[in-house]
Amino acid sequence: MTIRNWFKFAFRALIIGGVVTGLMSLIVRWGDFYAQHFSNGEWGEAFLGLLWFVLLGFTMSMVCQMGYFAYLTVHQIGVNICRSLTLWNWVQILLMFVALLDVILFRFKPYAYSASDWLLYIGLLIVLIAAAILTAMKKVKMTGKKHILISALFFMIFVSIIEWLIALWVRTSGGNEYITLLLFPILAVNAFQLLELPKYNAKSAEDLKKREERRAARRELEEKNNKNAKHK
Repeated sequence: MTIRNWFKFAFRALIIGGVVTGLMSLIVRWGDFYAQHFSNGEWGEAFLGLLWFVLLGFTMSMVCQMGYFAYLTVHQIGVNICRSLTLWNWVQILLMFVALLDVILFRFKPYAYSASDWLLYIGLLIVLIAAAILTAMKKVKMTGKKHILISALFFMIFVSIIEWLIALWVRTSGGNEYITLLLFPILAVNAFQLLELPKYNAKSAEDLKKREERRAARRELEEKNNKNAKHK
């Protein structure tokens, strides 16, 4: 990928993370944050709070970008170690189930004090799995390659959970605000990366081809000019 296209790709992912986090903060933190400031006429504080959530989204976007490129490396290593895409797919399925069990037993269960907590946690897992399935199916449809379904699911579930651990570790006094808030930018940025990176790679290949054609044309012109100069 060329530097220009990488910058465009990273910048779009950054904007997606910031916008989604900012919008979700208006929903998740309205009752305990925004409504209080608005009712007191504290518009500046409310705006600064929104800006802070946008910056938090930028941070999560960068975490997701590092996670995606790390996954690309791990995926290639996994295929080489297993020496079979089928075996590697089974390993990925196992890791997905382990990650989901870890979230349920060690991240959710100790903090589920009521039925409403369990409803929230189950709802978040449904959102995670549904987003993963929809994104993976879209990826298969775009590429026409059915064998990438498991890899796409693995990235959207396992890698997203690893990135989500930041929110699972940082629990506020209310308990679940950041867990809910940060899941959505993680899923949005990861879905964008998974679906859009091939387009940027293709654009980079096209740009490199055009660059080589321009260089070849320039060399041909220089050679032609040199021949004309010798004849004179």
